[in-house]
Amino acid sequence: MRHFLDMGDIAASELRAMLDDAKATKAARKGWPMGRVDDGAPLADQILAMIFEKSSTRTRTSFDVGMRQLGGSTMVMSAGDMQLGRGETVEDTAKVLSRYVDAIMIRANNHDDVVELARASSVPVINGLTDKSHPCQIMADLQTLEEHGLNLKGARIAWVGDGNNVCASFIDAAPKFGFSMAIATPAGYEASRVRIEQSRAEQGRIETFTDPSEAVSGADVVVADTFVSMGDKDADKRLTDLADYIVNDNLMGKANGGAVFLHCLPAHRGEEVTASVIDGPQSLVFDEAENRLHAQKAILKWCLAT
Repeated sequence: MRHFLDMGDIAASELRAMLDDAKATKAARKGWPMGRVDDGAPLADQILAMIFEKSSTRTRTSFDVGMRQLGGSTMVMSAGDMQLGRGETVEDTAKVLSRYVDAIMIRANNHDDVVELARASSVPVINGLTDKSHPCQIMADLQTLEEHGLNLKGARIAWVGDGNNVCASFIDAAPKFGFSMAIATPAGYEASRVRIEQSRAEQGRIETFTDPSEAVSGADVVVADTFVSMGDKDADKRLTDLADYIVNDNLMGKANGGAVFLHCLPAHRGEEVTASVIDGPQSLVFDEAENRLHAQKAILKWCLAT
């Protein structure tokens, strides 16, 4: 049985196969209506349970549409509507859901709960985002970069801002695909030291900076994310601490010619990125959002071994 919890847990060859599958399936559907089922209906008759402890636009929609395109179906649950939200254990929830569905996707507050869910489940579990990582997003990001002609091996990806869960998954992916990471964060917002050391142990090239200009210098890709995430209770402090890490035209000008901009959305123009960047010609954010659908279909097929 295959779980998709963190990219660091999965062989580079398996991740590469998923990425190639995502691109091929997307190309095969070009011009089709969104509701048409993929040839062969790879996941016909299978049910995906989707559990949300956090609100969602892209994750919910892309998994739902993706499962339908694969010939399967979904059921959506919020933790507040389940006994999980009233004290039932994660272990019992996993054991029960495993009797009803073929796979579980969860968007959770606590990464350890997702690990426990997978440990107790007898069906595949997919991490749809936790406080520690967001691997589905990175698969979509890498697909987007390759579609726009970037050779990931040897590329330099700069991360600017809070060293958060999305940054952590980029760090995990670096040794798997051969790109380097240049991470600029202020003190107190550093990326996970454990993830960095694990990545370096696998020959990942990870550099850390406090000056965003140093990180972005020579970069092929510049990535930002919201400064205030769901659940953060110190919004004013975070906006003040991270104000110098806004991605603007001046900062993008320090990257390589032809560099592109990524952001997983939702974005807050004027905080982590200016409108001129995110809405400008270097931005790939809406291709990136679309590719959540295609990347996650490949993940679903991999988990369910079709």
